[in-house]
Amino acid sequence: MSATQTALSADWLGACRRAVVSVKAILDAAPETEQRAVYTGSRGAGGDRTLKIDSDAEAAILEQLQGLHDRGLRFEAVSEECGRLDFGGDGVRVIVDPIDGSLNAKRDACHYALSLAVADGETMADVAFAFVHDFGAGEQWWARRGAGAWLDGRRLDPGAGERRTREGLLELVGIESADPRRVLASIEPLMACAHRLRALGTIAATLCQVAAARYDGMVTLRRCRGVDAAAGQLIVREAGGLVAFPDLQEPLAAPLDAAQGSHLVAARTAEALAQLRRVVT
Repeated sequence: MSATQTALSADWLGACRRAVVSVKAILDAAPETEQRAVYTGSRGAGGDRTLKIDSDAEAAILEQLQGLHDRGLRFEAVSEECGRLDFGGDGVRVIVDPIDGSLNAKRDACHYALSLAVADGETMADVAFAFVHDFGAGEQWWARRGAGAWLDGRRLDPGAGERRTREGLLELVGIESADPRRVLASIEPLMACAHRLRALGTIAATLCQVAAARYDGMVTLRRCRGVDAAAGQLIVREAGGLVAFPDLQEPLAAPLDAAQGSHLVAARTAEALAQLRRVVT
């Protein structure tokens, strides 16, 4: 077995679950907004100001990655806060967002998630393992390329469809980000395809709602970072949904990094995906 195959077949689910325990302890130790709203004074690789809870959560996840490396695995890590870290390289990339939905985490507002993906290439199409833990909802999602997607141990139904109103509108569509200016700029195409909108404040968790067919689709109203979408997009695809990054020539060509690369759309059907693409194109 090659070093790449060895790294891809490692117990990533176990490592992610151990990281969840550590990150949850960090969050539980700072339950109030005043405690969670402490900034480090620096900016992460994604450009945002770094909260101390983000930095501490990242350190807890990197500790798990270091443990895997100490046991012989070789890979590169890309994290929203510290950027690229070399754990021996060798063609495998681990994409980490310690807390997707930091504003929600700061205010303990319903949805914020640990997101981790493992890939044998540089784009979304190359993701082989995905994990999202939503601390607010207490739900754990994961997927393996070609093997399906799960929610808390229950395999998601790849045949789940969508729901539409009598007028043909998608019943429920998730949007990120919910900046009022971006919502206003996109309101007409949204009205043309969506009956109701929901904004969770985390791309990873919103993608998981599409994977479970709780939402009929989602669209980001700004270009999203690779670290935010890497895990959730595989969970959608392995659950029978569709994903595209419409600013790029190939649907899944978005890079696995911390830069804002492309808008993102996801849906349960090709028709819905095409409608949601029009929102951002």
